[in-house]
Amino acid sequence: MSQQISNNIASDPRFLKFVAKRNSYSVIMTILGAVAYYGFILLVAFNKEFLGQKMGAGVTTVGVPIGVGVIVFTIIITWIYVRRANGEFDDEANEIIKGASK
Repeated sequence: MSQQISNNIASDPRFLKFVAKRNSYSVIMTILGAVAYYGFILLVAFNKEFLGQKMGAGVTTVGVPIGVGVIVFTIIITWIYVRRANGEFDDEANEIIKGASK
């Protein structure tokens, strides 16, 4: 990519809007993942009794499905982010590059 195209992209208001949108989306998804993981760790640290309660007559405790839920939740939000990044974000970036190349 030439220096002129790079300068055109950097000065394009669509690019600045795109970067802000992508960054805010990334921050939101990161916060969601962190809240899930750290929330579970805080629950382990401060409410062991709740997590240690048995579910029904079996040996499974409440903490097991919550822990699995945290893992599944983070896999889902990662999938959502990757899907949007590979679709909407890539398409928008390609449009900006095409516009700067003209």
